[in-house]
Amino acid sequence: MPAIDHATVHGTTYWLAATLFVVTFVLIVSEKVHKTKAALFGGALTIALGILSQEEAFHSPHFGIDHGVVFLLISMMVLVNVIGHTGIFGWAAIKVAKLGRGRPLPIMLLFCALTALASALLDNVTTVLLVAPVTLLIADELDVDPIPFLLAEAMASNIGGTATLIGDPPNILIAARARFTFDDFLFHLTPAVLVIMVAFLIALRVFFGKRLRVDEHKRQRVLAMDERRMIKDRSLAVKSLSVLALTLVGFTMHSTLQLEPATVALTGAALLLLISRGEPNRVLAEVEWPTIFFFMGLFLVIGGIVKVGIVRDISAMVIQATGPTADSMKTTAFSLLWFSAALSAVVDNIPYVATMNPLVLDMANSVLHGGQADPNNLPLETLHAPVLQPVWWSFALGSCLGGNATAIGASANVVVVGLAGRAGHKITFGRFLKFGVPTMLLTLVISHVYVLLRYY
Repeated sequence: MPAIDHATVHGTTYWLAATLFVVTFVLIVSEKVHKTKAALFGGALTIALGILSQEEAFHSPHFGIDHGVVFLLISMMVLVNVIGHTGIFGWAAIKVAKLGRGRPLPIMLLFCALTALASALLDNVTTVLLVAPVTLLIADELDVDPIPFLLAEAMASNIGGTATLIGDPPNILIAARARFTFDDFLFHLTPAVLVIMVAFLIALRVFFGKRLRVDEHKRQRVLAMDERRMIKDRSLAVKSLSVLALTLVGFTMHSTLQLEPATVALTGAALLLLISRGEPNRVLAEVEWPTIFFFMGLFLVIGGIVKVGIVRDISAMVIQATGPTADSMKTTAFSLLWFSAALSAVVDNIPYVATMNPLVLDMANSVLHGGQADPNNLPLETLHAPVLQPVWWSFALGSCLGGNATAIGASANVVVVGLAGRAGHKITFGRFLKFGVPTMLLTLVISHVYVLLRYY
């Protein structure tokens, strides 16, 4: 029996993993095949072809499915679905419209502020799903074009979601790899987001200040709307908001409690299901299961290229190009900020971040440990080293804010475009680009200055 050439086997596996990753990524970006189908099939082939063993795929914390991320997403979706059934978001939207005295520009600014806040506390996709229908209702009552409102809200949701661990899926992925807490995001990113949000609202005022006009009769029609009719279940609304508040407190204290964010979210979701009336079937059916399975497949495809060493090789090229040292990674941080934004503008930022996460870990291992440590199991002091902190936060800012540039850059954008189209208001790729690119550039310049002043 001839001897097995292990070098050839490993070489074959290397290129097999690379090919599978590229094909999966191209299918996701092209949108010729639904991204969940592409990711899940790619993940299944990663196991079936032996790139990952079944043990690695389902139980390895380094190469397999990150169950913490999966359960955090499912739990937050359950929480938000229950809250959505109460009508509290419709109530809040009409209250905001009245607070704006029925005038389009103040309503737009207040809706954007509400959307950003809700996105930080919940998540940006769910927020736009709840806010967009009410926006269409208000715009119809005012007889104004709803597209500027919807575009502004999509971008506000991406900006607001950048502020917290749970606000945007890329942050959840970064937190899982870098072992950041909810408080870490509040401390490092929320100040930047507050400045960015103020600048964004000022930009909206300059851009739309003279365009949005409405006659007095239509304005009075909005002021006459009864927000109380939006509340479908007052008792459940009180219970839901109470549990949400407890869950958010749990997030801020999860390191003290020695509980993972996924555990906090799961406890909150389970408690709300327990104290709410009715069967859980409807709430669980409304969980975005395609998104959950998309993450699962993606974790497996990325795990394959990490295992065979592709990420290590790319990391070596990045290190050679940016020259990070144990004393300074300034060039790396700013390169990652702008590169992440550019890539997130043309591909969904979720697969991009999932791909880049291992690269940052490998770079940290090479620079801070001479490549001698396990990049998938770096000590906390390495992950949170002062020299590496700006890299992580630049990565998060670029990935989340870059998605504002195009209609496909972030999941919230795709949702808003879809909702507008179903309501008879088509948002073309060009119209989104016209508003999205200036917004992205404005937010990135502020982010660049923030990182420079705060960390350097």
